[in-house]
Amino acid sequence: MRREPGEGFLTLPPLREVIARHGLSADKALGQNFLLDDNLLDRIARVPGDLAGARAYEVGPGPGGLTRALLRAGAQVTAVERDRRCWPALAELGEAFPGRLALIEGDALAVDEAAVAGGTHVVANLPYNVGTALLVRWLGGAGWLPWWTSLTLMFQREVAERIVARPDTPAYGRLSVLAQWRSRPTLAFAVNRAAFVPPPKVTSAVVHLVPMPAPAGVAAARLEALTAAAFGQRRKMLRQSLRALPGAPEAAEQAGIDLTRRAETLSVAEFVEAARRLSA
Repeated sequence: MRREPGEGFLTLPPLREVIARHGLSADKALGQNFLLDDNLLDRIARVPGDLAGARAYEVGPGPGGLTRALLRAGAQVTAVERDRRCWPALAELGEAFPGRLALIEGDALAVDEAAVAGGTHVVANLPYNVGTALLVRWLGGAGWLPWWTSLTLMFQREVAERIVARPDTPAYGRLSVLAQWRSRPTLAFAVNRAAFVPPPKVTSAVVHLVPMPAPAGVAAARLEALTAAAFGQRRKMLRQSLRALPGAPEAAEQAGIDLTRRAETLSVAEFVEAARRLSA
């Protein structure tokens, strides 16, 4: 393989060729959909900003399309992949970018990210079946600020819209509150389903989240429980829906919230204040 002029890295074969040579196909059970468009992949890698010399953490790299883009951008990449079929293709990337790619085999939900990838930009085309669970985990926990510097994540578009939704809009819900109380999320851009192999049934979108200082005196677990109760019966007034969580109606009233309102009308700040009272 030839070298790019002025670069120290080997030119890689097209990703389609790599996928064919290794006999790879997207596994529906693992929530896989492969992205092959280099321009789109490079665009995703640019969302966090300049990655030259930075650390990046990727979940579910598959055959390594986004991994390539992160390496091209100059990042030091740690990638978690549970599908052993993809390892030979990823190993080729490690050879092409010596010392720049660390691979971890296993379930991303079981990884201690702070230990293996602290201080990184998370950039991932998340498997659909674990994407929301990972986001809630990364936004939760007792300590804050988090182990990550920013999150650049691909979701189904309807999930992405829930993350950035404002109160009194159809998409506003539990995920909106959990994302916005500790971070500033923005919708970077939508991705047409035709960009994937195989094409999913839905449009996707990239969301970028930057951590913010969390309000003091609020336990993440309490806010998670409060939002679960409030939005678990979102068509009902809070007087009814909050009964599922002991002490929640009283905490909401102490926060000055009218219990005849519905969950989707409350601001993130109101949820946080009610959770603060619940935590006391």
